[in-house]
Amino acid sequence: MMFDSWTGLGRVLVSSIIAYLVLIVILRLSGKRTLAKMNAFDLVVTVALGSTLATILLNKDVALAEGIFALLALVLLQYGIAALSVRYRIVESMAKSSPSVLLRDGKINDDKLIRERVTREEVHAAIRSAGIGDVSAVAAVVLETDGTFSVIPQDNAGSRSAFPPPKKS
Repeated sequence: MMFDSWTGLGRVLVSSIIAYLVLIVILRLSGKRTLAKMNAFDLVVTVALGSTLATILLNKDVALAEGIFALLALVLLQYGIAALSVRYRIVESMAKSSPSVLLRDGKINDDKLIRERVTREEVHAAIRSAGIGDVSAVAAVVLETDGTFSVIPQDNAGSRSAFPPPKKS
């Protein structure tokens, strides 16, 4: 079906404007962290917000007020988990992953590669992207909680206080 009715288009237009404005207000009030793709938990919230917004706009069985309530509930849940994560390590460990050192002092940790499902080629690509051509010139390659790679050259390693501590087996 290409066209149902002008009423349906009008409903989508009005719902879009109202839901968009409400979502912007909610996101501004909740802070920058709500849409940060800092870890898997934040990504899930971002995807859920998009899916909820699409449902509000396109599903005429969902009342606008119900959709706005769903958006608000998602943001409040994310805000609550983030606030609890800052205060309680157990909540943080459930909601977030830890960074993982895949390479230290030019040596790749194959066990970490397997655990994190990363290939040697991906580590080498990250090193090249950092403008480094020699693996031995790298102090560390860290897989961050958001899935990005941080490459620290030997010359910039300093005291290494920013490196994640080695995990105890």
